[in-house]
Amino acid sequence: MPPVRGRLTAGAPLAPLVWFKSGGSAEWLFEPADADDLCDFLMALDPAVPVMGLGLGSNLIVRDGGVPGVVVRLGKAFAKCERLDDVTLRCGGGASGILVSSTARDAGIGGVEFLRSIPGTVGGFVRMNGGAYGREVKDVLVEAEVVLRSGERKTLSLTDLGYTYRHSALPDGAIVISATLRGAPAEPSAIQTEMDRIAAEREASQPLRSKTGGSTFKNPDGHKAWALVDAAGCRGLTRGDAQVSEKHCNFLLNLGSASSADIEALGEEVRDKVKAHSGLTLEWEIQRVGVSA
Repeated sequence: MPPVRGRLTAGAPLAPLVWFKSGGSAEWLFEPADADDLCDFLMALDPAVPVMGLGLGSNLIVRDGGVPGVVVRLGKAFAKCERLDDVTLRCGGGASGILVSSTARDAGIGGVEFLRSIPGTVGGFVRMNGGAYGREVKDVLVEAEVVLRSGERKTLSLTDLGYTYRHSALPDGAIVISATLRGAPAEPSAIQTEMDRIAAEREASQPLRSKTGGSTFKNPDGHKAWALVDAAGCRGLTRGDAQVSEKHCNFLLNLGSASSADIEALGEEVRDKVKAHSGLTLEWEIQRVGVSA
């Protein structure tokens, strides 16, 4: 491995870093000191070594055999948000959705309250075009700064990212180090009211206090994934210690000691049952990475 100024750990367990609390280890876990450290490392790294970014680990199944290559996790140096003007913020790739929405509130910038409900970091929801409550990242993103797998630092416009539903054209191995977001002028009190409404609605409808991966399947055109899962008789379905949430059918849970194989197999069983019942094929929204044990 090339020399670094940050932290480089061999065989780092990933289960503690992901919401499901399951899965294997990273061959290497790299926590760069800053953007230059990340660029220098990737530039010197053998191009054949795969690289993957890891945020808060909320929308992720890490398979039990672990993740080959390098997993990059952005720390405090990338978790800052700053106001650029009356309606614009620049946010580090490691900043959480809660930090972004709170900074926007304090600056009187409305329109990004929905990020309060996305349990991830800027890097993750820029890559996935994260969204909730009728809004998506593409509605507020101006540009994103990324470090490509080659180590080149590049600024990508909204058009460059080629957004579709829960998908972007961001190249494999690219790490989002910052994003510029634009909202609209609003009263901080009104922004806080909307954030409170979103938080209360999530608490009432989603199993937030469980070991889960968030929304499991994408909504097919004209349908809600949770309703298709429910209609197929999958509410509460289990495999080992993995369960389809009884509170929200589009969430999978780790009830205790479920393996990632249990969780992924349960998801595939749900997809099969939905296909048999409705004729519709659910697409995974949760990212599944690594190799099986």
